[in-house]
Amino acid sequence: MIISRRARRRVLQSMLAAPVLAGLGPAVRALGQDGDGLITAAGQALDVFDFERVAHKVLPPAHFGYLATGVDSDETLHANRAGFANYSLRVRRMVDLSRIDMSVNLFGTTWETPIFLDPVGSQRAFHAEGELAVARAARAKKHLQFLSTVASTSVEDVTAARGAPIWYQLYPTDHWPITQALVRRAEAAGCPVIALTVDLQGGSNRLTAARSIARDSRDCAACHTSRPPRWFEDMARKPMFKGLDLSAVTDMTPIGMDWDYIRRLRDIWPRKLILKGIVTREDAELAVDHGLDGVLVSNHGGRAEDSGRASIDSLVEVVAGVRGRVPVLVDSGFRRGTDVFKALALGATAVGIGRPYIWGLASFGQEGVEKVLDILREELGIAMRQAGTRSLAEINRSFIVHHRQ
Repeated sequence: MIISRRARRRVLQSMLAAPVLAGLGPAVRALGQDGDGLITAAGQALDVFDFERVAHKVLPPAHFGYLATGVDSDETLHANRAGFANYSLRVRRMVDLSRIDMSVNLFGTTWETPIFLDPVGSQRAFHAEGELAVARAARAKKHLQFLSTVASTSVEDVTAARGAPIWYQLYPTDHWPITQALVRRAEAAGCPVIALTVDLQGGSNRLTAARSIARDSRDCAACHTSRPPRWFEDMARKPMFKGLDLSAVTDMTPIGMDWDYIRRLRDIWPRKLILKGIVTREDAELAVDHGLDGVLVSNHGGRAEDSGRASIDSLVEVVAGVRGRVPVLVDSGFRRGTDVFKALALGATAVGIGRPYIWGLASFGQEGVEKVLDILREELGIAMRQAGTRSLAEINRSFIVHHRQ
């Protein structure tokens, strides 16, 4: 059948007309109707950044600023994202991809995916249910959850909501009796792993957070006092410090913490111990030499040192230092499934996310966290199929091209 030019034009015009919008998905319709382009339900999200935009709108300036901040000029924070561009994927074809397996074994427990939820403090600042909503989401989606020492919910309550043991992130403080009390409590709650944070001994100059507080019309001092000498009053409100005398504490991380500190911690902690914040080959080798069970490559999401170096770049030399002797976990800057794939190809055992699931929490509570996990899991599956890998064991350095600087 021959169709005239005029008829073809009419067909194209009808295809481009507004009623076609009614046949598209709810996310597209919502974006078309909402003047600010924000999603109005968790299910409408196309990637994790959709939740960031909602969180920015719904959170008070100081709370979003605390979440968004890096240190100094935020150079390391930005480097974390830019670093992924240093690596491209080499993809293979003609592989039977009808089934893929994303499972990973960590210290005897098998998880369905290598994506875990990083420790983030004070989660009730972002949603009324805080860590409990996150725990329920982790339970529903079967993900590993870390709990921060400065969480706004106790380790016992979060463990109950998760319905399984969680891992515990330790800020030991500079007062050993407090360290002992925190460790004993994590042990009693059934935590199988403690991650000692070692990247904040030098402090951190979080200017974006400070400027955000200045733009917030609320009286922040009514809820917390983050400066000495009264900062411990803020910590005393945290459930993990309930009933403890913090009057002798001057810092959350001992400024004199060294490798001998690991021996002292080993004496009171009988389970798995990893270090969170290792970013060099030398420290990775020392960690293994001192009997650590694993390392977590991290620059605290760009909130610790102002190195200007991406976590994904640090991962490469840490993996080289560990030489397969213990698991290597990594976090800081991960936002897409391809980011996760790149880390796995470079030798990571598992990958942590922080800000993305908090964006989801702030936006839509438990449902938002679940959707973030769904998105990243789906994206990782797509990346694996595109690369021709059917399991994590098949992902290796051969799938990576490094653009040398």
